[in-house]
Amino acid sequence: MTDAARKVTNWARSITYAVGEFHRPDTFDALRSVVAGSAKVRVLGSGHSFNRITDPGPEGVLVSLAGLPPLIDVDTAARTVRVSGGVRYAELARAVDARGLALSNMASLPHISVAGSLATGTHGSGVGNTPLAAAVREVELLTADGSTVSIGRGDAGFDGSVTSLGALGVVTALTLDLEPAYRVEQYVFTELPLEGLDFMAVAGAAYSVSLFTDWRRPGFRQVWVKRRTDQAPVDFPWAAPATEAMHPVPGMPAAHCTAQSGVPGPWHERLPHFRAEFTPSSGAEIQSEYLLPRSAATAALHAVDGVRETVAGVLRICEVRTVAADAQWLSPAHARDSVALHFTWVRDEAAVLPVVRRLEEALAPFEPRPHWGKVFGIPAARLRDRYPRLAGFRDLARSLDPAGTFTNAFVRDLLDG
Repeated sequence: MTDAARKVTNWARSITYAVGEFHRPDTFDALRSVVAGSAKVRVLGSGHSFNRITDPGPEGVLVSLAGLPPLIDVDTAARTVRVSGGVRYAELARAVDARGLALSNMASLPHISVAGSLATGTHGSGVGNTPLAAAVREVELLTADGSTVSIGRGDAGFDGSVTSLGALGVVTALTLDLEPAYRVEQYVFTELPLEGLDFMAVAGAAYSVSLFTDWRRPGFRQVWVKRRTDQAPVDFPWAAPATEAMHPVPGMPAAHCTAQSGVPGPWHERLPHFRAEFTPSSGAEIQSEYLLPRSAATAALHAVDGVRETVAGVLRICEVRTVAADAQWLSPAHARDSVALHFTWVRDEAAVLPVVRRLEEALAPFEPRPHWGKVFGIPAARLRDRYPRLAGFRDLARSLDPAGTFTNAFVRDLLDG
């Protein structure tokens, strides 16, 4: 394999993995052979991570599941779907909807792989909506010796097995809970002031609510409100309705976004912000995200406002969402209802990293937990104190992967110090 073939980038081309080997097996047996014959393995999902959580190191093996035959097996009677790890949410959602069923929530873009999203704690928005991992009822793993393990809801270790940072094995399939299909209307409002903001009223105004700002001035440029048509009508008196379709990132075409203006449509064509057939967000970017206690939302927003002149200089857009608590041991929303502050930065690491450090200083009193797949600078020693079940996860990882085949520098730093 040539050097050029070994250079793999993330989706935004902000990270290059110079790995020992890169494999894209097209059968399960080929995947098993690669894993069983390798000392260090990490799995590349859709490449939508912005740090080195996926990097196996220069002697390691990076594996993509994108070449495996996709599995989407819907059980309409049980209201579940068994899906292979390399499938992306857009594919999964279309197949599920065609059977009259739905996921309870989706992330802001449908382009991401199911297994990779769940492993890093990805979420959508809504005061009652848990992270995407909460829908999982069983995870199937390929372990380092080539054997398979299934861990179901209620089994020992299940609460550490989904948001697992890829440290337990290769996720070959997952079984997710479904519900009857529903329809959603999406509305956009503009110019919501920060001063006097009743955050919980705004966040709870509909099934899913997202606030956007570029922090060039106090307040929010846009608020995206997603209403399930089987729930109460939207009452949003705090800001004016948008008069045209909008993209959350200034200067980007609104045609890339899901339909607005209250036009009802299938759940999977409204819950994400971006349409599956277009490049999501801006593309040339770096991302950070922090989950904090929801009770601290207003104070945290004012803390960011206090450094907004620093933040705004390298920011494309900031999104504010709510996430309900879940039970996964390494979930950034573990055991606490959360507010999520997401920052899409320009793709200039030298300019962005000092701003990230300043932002983290401003948010430090609220004990933020970063999204595992995005850029952050909080030391691992400090993060370990914010995850009360970390020791349990460490034990689970050592029991399933005693040789550390699926660990890398990122995971070791967190688990071992």
